Amino acid sequence: MKIYTLTGDDGTTSLSGGRRVPKHSIRLEAYGSVDELIAWIGLLKDHKENQKRKELLIYIQIQLMKCAAALACDSKNTNSKKILPDHDCVSIVEKEIDMMEETLPPLNNFILPGGNILVSYCNIARCVCRRAERAVLRLNNTEESPEIVNKFLNRLSDFLFVLSRKIALDLDIEEIKWMA
Repeated sequence: MKIYTLTGDDGTTSLSGGRRVPKHSIRLEAYGSVDELIAWIGLLKDHKENQKRKELLIYIQIQLMKCAAALACDSKNTNSKKILPDHDCVSIVEKEIDMMEETLPPLNNFILPGGNILVSYCNIARCVCRRAERAVLRLNNTEESPEIVNKFLNRLSDFLFVLSRKIALDLDIEEIKWMA
């Protein structure tokens, strides 16, 4: 089977279920941003500093794949198979956030991203996550998408921020506070 089908050359693509939509549609923007986030999580996973978090980061990638599948599902086609993230994915991420926060100093200021490439990658992934969340919310203005997707993305952006702080702490990297 060839990877190229030529069917998208006209600027359209198929949703799960077969309906063709423009590649610039809000639905594609939403699951395209999730797809980009999956790649960023893969980059985070591949760093030796995240070796102990590898299984968790793979789990997050799997949940994001399910989010993308749910967003790619044609809501107008009742025969389209719905794939959803695990019902407990939000609580699993919350538990990880809570465990990391137990070791972190209290946060009283905004923090400027940076100080280490892996910390910066976490912050880029957080920004991509927030963009994906905004795209899903825009989609919800015209078509319904599963509530679990938005909740997971919202919590995941929190996780990525806390992960950046935890990595900075573990690597003894000073956080630069933003003072207004």
